[in-house]
Amino acid sequence: MAEKTEDETVTGTAAATAVELDAQTAERPEEAVAGPEDTAAEEHAEPAGAPSGTGQGAAAVVSAALGLVSLTGGWPGTVAAARETLVGQLRTAADASVATQIKEVYGDAWNTTALWGGLFALVALITGVVVLVRPAFGAPGRTAQAPWTRSVAWAGVTLGVIGLLLAVLTYTGVLLGLPAAA
Repeated sequence: MAEKTEDETVTGTAAATAVELDAQTAERPEEAVAGPEDTAAEEHAEPAGAPSGTGQGAAAVVSAALGLVSLTGGWPGTVAAARETLVGQLRTAADASVATQIKEVYGDAWNTTALWGGLFALVALITGVVVLVRPAFGAPGRTAQAPWTRSVAWAGVTLGVIGLLLAVLTYTGVLLGLPAAA
């Protein structure tokens, strides 16, 4: 009989081990399909049908964007202000006093811009607060939010509060009121 070399012995041992593993996986086929990495990922994966948090993240971004629009002005506010300027020009007679002309032509447009800014700020504030309190009313097992979602929602709330404060101060004339006619 010929002697076995070391390589043949190792190959024979590996083949025997493979046969044993095949026999074990035949008894437990679910582990044969999933490797060790797959089973670890399945243990930490969210259950099927669980919310992914994408909607909350999107709402947080919308909140921050609306807060920014409340501070910088948006298209609806600009159009509404231009409309109020036109209406003021049409309503004001040519022989009206300067104070009346300022109020009708510029004052109403200024207030309209402040109202639209306040509206955007209020929506940003409400949206940000809803995102922040949403986990308290969600699924009992899922109360955590992504850190960036909370940060962006807080940015939206902050911008909304600042925008709302500026809109109220502008509308009431405390901040940048209309000039008085001499």
